[in-house]
Amino acid sequence: MGLFYLQIAVGGLLAGVMYSLIAVGFVLIYKSSKIFNFAQGAMVLGAALTFVSFIEMGVPFWLSLLITTLIMIVFGIAVERFALRKLANTSLLTLFMATVGLAFFVEGLAQFVWGGQVHGLELGIEDMPLSVTSGFTVSQFDLFAAAVAGGLVIVLAVFFTYTRTGLHLQAVADNVLASLSVGIPITRMWMIAWATAGVIAIVAGLMWGARLGVQYTLSVVALKALPVFIMGGFTSISGAIIAGLIVGAAEALGELILGPYLGWGTQIWIAYAVALIVVLIRPSGMFGQKEVQRI
Repeated sequence: MGLFYLQIAVGGLLAGVMYSLIAVGFVLIYKSSKIFNFAQGAMVLGAALTFVSFIEMGVPFWLSLLITTLIMIVFGIAVERFALRKLANTSLLTLFMATVGLAFFVEGLAQFVWGGQVHGLELGIEDMPLSVTSGFTVSQFDLFAAAVAGGLVIVLAVFFTYTRTGLHLQAVADNVLASLSVGIPITRMWMIAWATAGVIAIVAGLMWGARLGVQYTLSVVALKALPVFIMGGFTSISGAIIAGLIVGAAEALGELILGPYLGWGTQIWIAYAVALIVVLIRPSGMFGQKEVQRI
């Protein structure tokens, strides 16, 4: 019995890595510009649909991936340049509502262009159980997806912590005026953050799309990273990683343990319940920094 629960927990942890990846996209935007990007889920959906379109047209896999990645980078830069930069001097609520509008626009455009049918996506990795020990198996595809997502998260963490551009992004997040005074190109940093969010969207879209099929629920699945983002502390990449693992394991075990008593929809809301508990105990999140404002 204990081995069975461990197997379920490991499966949840592997799914949690995917949540961590999407949450890092939230963190990058918020950390560099204080904008909560509600459109991240719609970007995941749009990236997956764009990639599938090229595949269905007979374009080779790697060329489709390259083209889609470039499209998402350009899309992220365009959003920052032509939409959000125009609203730079407005309130954070206005900027948030702009990303909500962007999410509805992307989803509506996707519905118009691609329709509502489910598109299959094959990455060449079968979802077969892989035996680790006697009686303990994990999904081969989940391992692959977790490895890809985890690798990208590590790359982003190293980039943000040790590279010149990453340090500039952190400086912009801490104090925009001070960053301007030392010559950091603010608008370029914002563009880099949004372009990176576009790259994250294509990776997350491919992994989730291959698992669930490319469909409109992808944007909802991607928004499951929202409680991960909140739990991690809004600006902490390490917090997003750990919170993603917690949410993934909580979803899997919660569905197994609480499902028979509360209904089998437990997996839908349990991530938000865990995030609520964390926020009640620590409003700034597990790794968030308390903001001090002069009055």
